[in-house]
Amino acid sequence: MPRFDRRVLYGSLLVAAPSLLGLAALLAYGPPEPSLRWLLLAAVAVATVLLARWQRRRVTYPLYTLAGLLEALREGDYSLRGVQGGVLGDAVYDINALAERLQQERLQFEESTHLLGKTLAALDSAVFVFDEGQRLRLLNPAAQRLLDAERHRLFGLGAAQLGLAALLDGPPAQLLTHAFPGRTGRFDVRHASLRSGGRGGRLLVVNDVGRVLREEERQAWQRLLRVLGHEVNNSLAPIQSMAGTLATLAAREPLPDDWREDFRGGLELIGHRAEALGRFLSSYSRLARLPPPQPRAVDLPALVGKAAKLEQRLPVQVEAGGPLELQADPDQLEQALINLLRNAVEATLPGGGVRVRWRRESGRALVEVEDDGPGPPSSDNLFVPFFTTKPGGSGIGLALARQIAEAHGGGVSLAARGDAAGALARLWLPLETAASDAVSLPPK
Repeated sequence: MPRFDRRVLYGSLLVAAPSLLGLAALLAYGPPEPSLRWLLLAAVAVATVLLARWQRRRVTYPLYTLAGLLEALREGDYSLRGVQGGVLGDAVYDINALAERLQQERLQFEESTHLLGKTLAALDSAVFVFDEGQRLRLLNPAAQRLLDAERHRLFGLGAAQLGLAALLDGPPAQLLTHAFPGRTGRFDVRHASLRSGGRGGRLLVVNDVGRVLREEERQAWQRLLRVLGHEVNNSLAPIQSMAGTLATLAAREPLPDDWREDFRGGLELIGHRAEALGRFLSSYSRLARLPPPQPRAVDLPALVGKAAKLEQRLPVQVEAGGPLELQADPDQLEQALINLLRNAVEATLPGGGVRVRWRRESGRALVEVEDDGPGPPSSDNLFVPFFTTKPGGSGIGLALARQIAEAHGGGVSLAARGDAAGALARLWLPLETAASDAVSLPPK
């Protein structure tokens, strides 16, 4: 039996003791004289009252302590602790453990809230939280900048007043051009339902994709200009040097006996470099003016075999993979395959071999071109237009192949072979869908 139960039981018996003793005296000695009778009743009553008050304090004071601890917990004060050695030791122990747990949960909640606030503040995405009446209850600094207003003026305003009602009423995810008070551009808008405290709400997230696209565009232009500048300088530098040499030669008096041969060689060099620069600019124009694909039914094995026969410098081994038909632009797809095969042959010459194969994989048509060359260079610019590591290369083969594949909803990858030296180029296109602007993930 717990200590508190024993305490209540023994105290209750002690309160009843005077009455029991008086009753026992009456039974043992008989009724006393009237004067002694009243004296006995008074003594029994006084003793009972005193013992009852004593028992009351013994029972209620620990309960007051327990009630005080519970009141502190209810008010959110988790620092108070009760003495665990008292008569309510088990209950006090449980309340102390509860207080410690609530204190830890409050600390974790405050840390999580602080982390959430820091995270929202660091986000470039604008985050809005509305209650069930579409009144604004929470926003982060990015959202404040988007609305171009002070925070205290925004809280409590309705979505219609903020000009956001149309975004909440639209599709759950959409890409649109919108004019906000603080910025105009192209935004990715997403919204979802929330529920807190038994009440509904709405979450609205707005991402400025225009800024990200502009940064990506700037980096792409930087890479392109570096390659363009390198290629143009490779042609202009020898032209300028030879022109200066010929000008110095022409200024001599008298002219040397072999001046005709020197002039002929210099002019041939200038013409050769000018022709190379013209081919480079023609390749650039071809890459920039690639038309949209015109898909129709294509027999992939026949197309791969045709592209392999066009390569005359080295026999290309065609590994049959079974019949396979897809929707694609045959002219563009053939050009992409020619570029991949040409790139593999040039990497393999003067020895080695090139193999091409195809198969169906995860709803896609996959074409693999494998060579025995030294393998691709470790560079992030393999698919950057005009980037090349081969002497006299145009640098558009891989870029054009990827552009064609992506226009069909597929892609191109180039990596080192895992089983031997050489490179493995992969081109994949969807089988079920026609050409689209989407880019699928590479095959595993």
